[in-house]
Amino acid sequence: MKELLISKLYSYLLDHHLDLLIALQEDHRLTPYLETKAGSVKELWEGLESENRPAYVIEALCLEELTRDLRPSRFNFMRDLLETEFDTAYRRWHKSGILAYEVINLIGACEPIFEIFGFGEESEDSRQLKYAIMGMVEEYLER
Repeated sequence: MKELLISKLYSYLLDHHLDLLIALQEDHRLTPYLETKAGSVKELWEGLESENRPAYVIEALCLEELTRDLRPSRFNFMRDLLETEFDTAYRRWHKSGILAYEVINLIGACEPIFEIFGFGEESEDSRQLKYAIMGMVEEYLER
C-alpha cells in the first residue's frame, strides 16, 4: 500500500504542485518527502484494512489525508489565472515550453500576496486576492 500511495502522491504533485516537486527534486528531498508522507497515514490504512474496506476506498481516503495540507494549489491557481486573464502570455509561454517555469516564478513574486491573504480553501475564490495577484502579474509582464 505504501508504494501505491507514494506513486499516487507523486502523480498528485506532478499535476497540482509542480513547483513543490521541482524544489524537492533540486534539494534531493523528494524520495524522503514521499516516504515520510506515505508513512504518516500508515495507521489509517492499516485500520481501514482491518475493517476489510476495499482497496480503492483505502487508497482514496489515504490520498485525501495525504493531500489535505497541499490544497488548494498555488500552481493551479496561478496557471488558471494566467490562462483566463492573461491569455496572450499564457499561450506564448505554453508554446515556447516555459509555462511551468514562468508560473513558478510568478508564485515566488506573488508570495507576499498569498501570505497576506492567507491563501487556502477559504480564500482561493477571493476577488481581492485575484485582483492583487493580477496586479503583480501585470508588473511581472511589464519587466
